[in-house]
Amino acid sequence: MLAHNMIERRFHNSMHELVAAFTDFATLILRNALMQNNKVSLVVPGGQTPRDYLPALARQALPWERVYITLSDERWVETQADASNERLVRNYFLKDQAEKAHFIGLKTSHAHSSEALTTVHERLCQLPRPFNLTVLGLGQDGHIASLFPGMILDQDTPYLCQAVEPPLAPSLRISLTLPALASSCHIALVVTGIAKRQLLDRLIKNPDPLIPFVQLMQQCQSPITVFETN
Repeated sequence: MLAHNMIERRFHNSMHELVAAFTDFATLILRNALMQNNKVSLVVPGGQTPRDYLPALARQALPWERVYITLSDERWVETQADASNERLVRNYFLKDQAEKAHFIGLKTSHAHSSEALTTVHERLCQLPRPFNLTVLGLGQDGHIASLFPGMILDQDTPYLCQAVEPPLAPSLRISLTLPALASSCHIALVVTGIAKRQLLDRLIKNPDPLIPFVQLMQQCQSPITVFETN
């Protein structure tokens, strides 16, 4: 299937409108999944933008004790560090109604993320799969999670995670694999700012197979719903 057929773009005039629309969308996806399953899985990203929409989602009245949450990726830093995605989730999401959710972190005590693959994979196996809803951001170079252009993305790995040494970032990382992300039942992409929206335009019009987001478009099992604002 062509990449542009896998994209549903929803533009919003403000971050406030985007947050409301995303919250309604994610709540509906989770509620419908919970009607059919005893437990469901939710994958969320790190970064700055989730600080806007995760608190709103956390206030929704859902049976959160049946929701299993993990991260799309994690920096290999202590979980109390400012750069930790787990710290972000605990501070901005695992509160209010969502306090009862089950959180599966990606950081371990191993010195290198490559040493932690078996442990993290076993943790991730606690989540229902395929993931019911995966939320992602888009990097300015087209990366998703911690899958960067130029990386070898193993399509046949037995693991749900991959160790990452980013070309420019200061720390090691661990990321969910492309197959794990692409097999999600629903994928939401949050894109803010004119530069990233223009990048999205280019990647849809001229899909470069070396860009991880393009590979996601080409491999995903369901349409990607994009929430956009300038």
